[in-house]
Amino acid sequence: MKRFSVFCTVFCASIFLNLATLQAASPLPHGYRKIQLGMSLEQVKQLLQEDGEFGYHGDRDVSLLPGENRVLIETDAQAGHVLSFLDRCWFQFYNDRLYIITINMNTERIDHYSIFSTLCKKYGDPSSLSPEKSVWQDNAVSMSLERPLSLKYIDMGIFNELQKQSLVQDSAQEMTEQMFLEGL
Repeated sequence: MKRFSVFCTVFCASIFLNLATLQAASPLPHGYRKIQLGMSLEQVKQLLQEDGEFGYHGDRDVSLLPGENRVLIETDAQAGHVLSFLDRCWFQFYNDRLYIITINMNTERIDHYSIFSTLCKKYGDPSSLSPEKSVWQDNAVSMSLERPLSLKYIDMGIFNELQKQSLVQDSAQEMTEQMFLEGL
């Protein structure tokens, strides 16, 4: 009976600690600094102009990606910012909405463990963990810390929509290929 009592005490204490950790965790961010997922291309360009930390040089940093309605902004935070924690940054848009932010960190100024431990303290344990990356995710956003040292924010709504579209295209291509092969 005494063992059961000790077990219950330890079990209840661990549940309490887990609940306290869950309640203490902040909601996941939807972006970095003032730049948030879902913003329009023009909003992001304006904020990048205002924030010298990113090293944005204007429209020359903007590219069209293959596929419909896809735009990429690539910045070089190290250009002109010797003390920046950022290195290169990418902002991907679909239908004029920001859906992926990728930030490469300056490994001479910050290390993986410092960022990982800070994210764990602030957002709780990652929902997925591997040697290559740690992922925190909710229904709206996925935030991953990837090796060697990149932080990525993904709008899950747009990402899932694009995945569904690519599956439909693959299926149509597979059917066309099958029809071709059957006609041989």
